[in-house]
Order: sequence, then C-alpha cells, then structure tokens
Amino acid sequence: MRSGDRVRVVASIVAALLFLFPVFWMVLTSFKLQKDIFTSPPTFIFTPTLENYVSYLQRSTIPHQMLNTVVVAFASGIISIVAGTMAGYALARLRIRGAGFLGVLILMSRGVPPIALAVPMFLVGRAFGLIDSHIILILAYCTFLIPYVMWLMRGFFKALPKELEESAMLDGCNRFGAFFKIIVPISVPGLLSTLIFCVILAWEELLFAIVLTNRVASTVPVAIVNIAGDTVNGANWGALTAVGTMTVIPVVVFALLVQKWLIQGLADGATKG
Repeated sequence: MRSGDRVRVVASIVAALLFLFPVFWMVLTSFKLQKDIFTSPPTFIFTPTLENYVSYLQRSTIPHQMLNTVVVAFASGIISIVAGTMAGYALARLRIRGAGFLGVLILMSRGVPPIALAVPMFLVGRAFGLIDSHIILILAYCTFLIPYVMWLMRGFFKALPKELEESAMLDGCNRFGAFFKIIVPISVPGLLSTLIFCVILAWEELLFAIVLTNRVASTVPVAIVNIAGDTVNGANWGALTAVGTMTVIPVVVFALLVQKWLIQGLADGATKG
C-alpha cells in the first residue's frame, strides 16, 4: 500500500471514529442509571439497565410520537419524491423558457431560513383548521424537501443520455411513457438514495413540529425537547439518550434495508455529476 493510500485510510478511520463515538456514547448512556451517568471519570463497566426505556415507554407519549414521526417523515418524503422528480425531469428535459433561472431560484429557496416560513405556515394552518394535524406538518416539510429533490434529480436526469427517451418515443411511447417506462426504472437507485435523505431531514426536523403541533401530531424531536425540560433538577440524561437511541434505530434499519440501492445511487451521482 502506498503512503498516500495509507494516509487516506487512516484519515477515513479517524473521521469514522469521530462521527460514531457520540452515537456510541449516547447508546451506552441510555443503559446507565442516573448515578452511573455522572460518575467521574466516566466508566465503561457498569450494570446495564432498561429502566430508561421502560419508564418512558410506559409513562409518556413516546410511542404515539414515534408513530407520528414515521407517518409524517415517510409521507412527506414520498410526496416530495413524486412531485420533485417530475419537476426535476421537466427542468432537465423540456424546453422551458427561463429553466436555468428557475433552477437557480429553486436552489436559492434552500437558503430561506425555516423560521421565515414557520409563522406564515402557522397562520395558513390556523385559517384552515389544520394546526396539530399530520397534514399541515407534511405540507410544511414538503416546502423544503421538494426543492431539494428537484435540484438533485434535475442533475441526475441531465446526466442521462437523451437517446434513451428518443429510442422509446420512436417505438411509440409519448413523453410520459418514456419517462415512466425508461427513465424512472433507471433512476431507482438515485430515487431511493434521495428518499432516504428526505426521510432523515423530515425525521429530525424540530422547528415546524414545535410551531405547528401541540399533542395530537407532535413528533419525537418535540418529545426530546419536552424531556429535556420536564425536571426541576436538570435534564434526565438517561431518558434523553434512551429516546435519542429509539429515534436513531428506525432510520438506521431503513438505511440498512436499502443500502444496496443507496450505495449505487451515491456512486451514480458521483460518476455522473
């Protein structure tokens, strides 16, 4: 192995450790009693307990909020993929006047602070009676997920050869047929990787969840904030890390289930970009 390769391997290992250690520490802390958490110096040898998990699963609304998070994250992700993919294809393939400028506007919309949209979204939701519902939260998440999907898929479609669609249309397909029968199947890895990122962004979102929900549609990030401030003597770190671990596990499992397509989609994006 050349010295340059060794440096890259070592740098990759160090970066992975820096990223994974906080996650490891969170999981480890979730199995500790409160007295073990504040032991100095920190100890790695202790009697593990499920008290933090059991107590909050029994006494709190965490299961309901976890279900809300799953519903909202996947619904907003799927809607954004459907709408953003078709819009991205239109920008990449159709002859639309000002398409380049429109693409720049879409990219710039990602720079709008979420707080600038939260208050108008609350007023609209209140006017239509949608506050504290899944619908308003899904719509709010789509406002920042759809531009994200549009921009990613626009670049992906522009990298595909136009001959694919032209051949399909010569065989009798119209533009929609070529898109759904040829382009979409080819783009499945990219679509899945984009869907994963959309789900993660929606899964961890906090601002809209706090502003637009109360109890019925509140999500796990809101629960974590509530747990952090529900004690007089300070945050219950055992409960916080337990809820944090339960929040991470579904996303990790989902990513593992589709890792084949995720890796392929990332590789395609790297080579075609």
